[in-house]
Amino acid sequence: MDDIKRITAEEFAAMDKSGITVLDLREPDQVLVEPFPDALNIPLSRIGHLDEVPAGKPVYAFCEVGKLSEQIVMVLQDRGYDATNIEGGYKAYAACIRSAEPVHIDAKGLKCPGPIVKVGDTLRGLKNGQRIFVEATEDAFASDIAVWCERTGNKLISLEVKEDVIEAVVEKSEQPAGLRSSSGNGKTFVVFSGDLDKTIAAFIMANGAAAMGRKVTMFFTFWGLNILRRPEKVSVAKSFIERMFGSMMPRGTKKLGLSRMNMCGAGAKMIRGIMKQKGVSSLEELIDSAREHGVRLVACQMSMDIMGIRKEELIDGVDLGGVSTFLGSGEESDMSLFI
Repeated sequence: MDDIKRITAEEFAAMDKSGITVLDLREPDQVLVEPFPDALNIPLSRIGHLDEVPAGKPVYAFCEVGKLSEQIVMVLQDRGYDATNIEGGYKAYAACIRSAEPVHIDAKGLKCPGPIVKVGDTLRGLKNGQRIFVEATEDAFASDIAVWCERTGNKLISLEVKEDVIEAVVEKSEQPAGLRSSSGNGKTFVVFSGDLDKTIAAFIMANGAAAMGRKVTMFFTFWGLNILRRPEKVSVAKSFIERMFGSMMPRGTKKLGLSRMNMCGAGAKMIRGIMKQKGVSSLEELIDSAREHGVRLVACQMSMDIMGIRKEELIDGVDLGGVSTFLGSGEESDMSLFI
């Protein structure tokens, strides 16, 4: 044992790993939980397959705690390999990586999808187990980063929403795509239109899906945001252009018009009257029912910023989100509709 080559976990973490073979001797279930990218995995149950280790370049081997790998390195050296044992195994390597200072990402002032893109770009250059500390000011980031981590397999260590900034700590933890690509039977609706008839249809389907026990997310963007506006005027600071936008758009569900045959609002009133006669729930009742049954209402923050709509102007129970929130919901759904 004294004759085998050794390297500390700290030295291995810092070295250039191009041109070497990293031999991972852990069991498959351990690799699934904490994979080492591009490593060759030969667990104890397949130890007779050491001939799969490429010859002609250095081999650095580790197991969970560095004991089994000592034995394998000795065997490889006897076979003529330039083999080195990583002391302390994967546990020591992971502890070394996690103890490093988190990489700081300043995403303050960025709008969707800017913060998430910056997080993804930074993590790609880090090792498994390394952490980032992100600061963002867009309200939607709180939802986006949680969903993004869930769908990519990275670990959200902490998330804190403060008065003027959102702080998140994320640990890189790549997982095989098969562990995170499975879709469920949820339903996702992108509500782009602000037309009364299309909105009624969207909420009828959302309520039906919720009644079936499905997870339902409704993502409101551009003209669909008017559906979520409070009917009363809310006093918030706005620029001249934003005030003009607000005055030209319908405020709340009772101001929505029909996509066809609106007739200056007369068509919308007729539809509402017919719905009442036929015992069909009003749009307002459908919205209340959706919220009571757990339908998630998400307002696109990017669209809100463009159209000058503030969070204070939205009805209660609405979350702010961005593209990651929508995509995360879509991946968990077997049906996504654009309305």
